Amino acid sequence: MVASAGKAKGEKLASRIADATYSYEKERYADALRVLRQLVAEVPGSGAVWELYGLTLYRCGHWTQAASALETFKELSGSYDQHPVIADCYRALRRYEDAEQMWAELREASPSGDVVAEGRIVAAGVKADRGDLAGAILMLEKASRKVAKPADRHLRQWYALADLYERVGDLPRARDLFNRVASIDADAFDVRARLKSLH
Repeated sequence: MVASAGKAKGEKLASRIADATYSYEKERYADALRVLRQLVAEVPGSGAVWELYGLTLYRCGHWTQAASALETFKELSGSYDQHPVIADCYRALRRYEDAEQMWAELREASPSGDVVAEGRIVAAGVKADRGDLAGAILMLEKASRKVAKPADRHLRQWYALADLYERVGDLPRARDLFNRVASIDADAFDVRARLKSLH
């Protein structure tokens, strides 16, 4: 990006992207959006700009715009990294078939374990939203086995599965999984409150 814009202009653009990234990381999404709206107009061929713009819109709950920006990122980069976020936007918009298409693409491409796990959680959420709680549970049960060194993705899947078990009234399994998450990270999500509510 810097090279294509010319050195001086490129350095200024890089500095503005860094500013937007800093605002995003500090959860100052309105500040990030102000910069990013200008950047997507100035450097429409930058996948990195579209990605950050889409993620910021997502954090603001602007599902339609976020999905569109992240679809542009996907086309520019060929990356599957934001498929779970795009799917979650479609889920929020009740565009369930589009969300399922994202999961199908992601599963076929099978990128990193973290991205696939996030996609699986969203796909299970889509099933639950459509009233198929049993299908949602089945989808996450496959990924719920205990592991020697749990990563964040394991905690996220265990938590999502525990939530589903609680929703269908299987409180012992819900409690077991919430406890498993809490034993690794007691501050993860709202797991303490969830466990308290089950006692």
